Amino acid sequence: MWPDIARAVARKFGRYAAAVAAVGWAAAIALWRVWKPVLRALAQVLLALVVVFEEWGWQPLSAALARLRRFKVWAAFETWLVGLPPYGALAAFGLPITLLFPLKLVAVWLFANGKYILGTLLLIGAKLASTAIVARIFVLTKPALMQIGWFARAYAIFVPWEEAAMAKLRSSWAWRVGRVVKYRADRMARFALSGLRPRLQAGLIGLRQWWAARWPRWRAAALMALAHARVKARELVQRLLGSAL
Repeated sequence: MWPDIARAVARKFGRYAAAVAAVGWAAAIALWRVWKPVLRALAQVLLALVVVFEEWGWQPLSAALARLRRFKVWAAFETWLVGLPPYGALAAFGLPITLLFPLKLVAVWLFANGKYILGTLLLIGAKLASTAIVARIFVLTKPALMQIGWFARAYAIFVPWEEAAMAKLRSSWAWRVGRVVKYRADRMARFALSGLRPRLQAGLIGLRQWWAARWPRWRAAALMALAHARVKARELVQRLLGSAL
């Protein structure tokens, strides 16, 4: 008797579960059809932001940082980076993010204390500096990084996917809107810079004149102070030697 009742209950429960699963599956398909265009548009916007960040952030900041190579110290640093072994290059690649992370925590603390403008400026500055340094280090250490097996495999998977996604994105409305926004922002920035350029040049000329007028006196004072320090040091050494004898 009880086995028959159990089998009947199991059959009824199975039919009920199958009906619930069918209804749920149909509802999920209906919701996916409704939300699929929205999610696709959101994904296109996010990819457009990635592309804009790459064009405005990664490449220009890396190129700007490369200009520092005219200084001997920076050129020596880049030469040292190029000569790093694979895992040393990987450590150097992740080091700027780690070093600049405390600045982001400071920005969060500023936000918590109501200093929104200062926190925003610090956060933007830390992000730009981190992006510029990481981009430049990646350009310099890419040959060494590609010697790491898992990194090379991940890079080989990511780059074709990124290129296919970018090709599809460039034909979307979000990309066209982003290009229009970028064009207008470039025009506004150039217009503002053209108005500020004479003032900046005049200020730079004035700063050079101010420095040229004061540098000889500062240099002479520094040399006199150094000579005086040498004399005092020599006298102190002679006194110590005399007292020891």
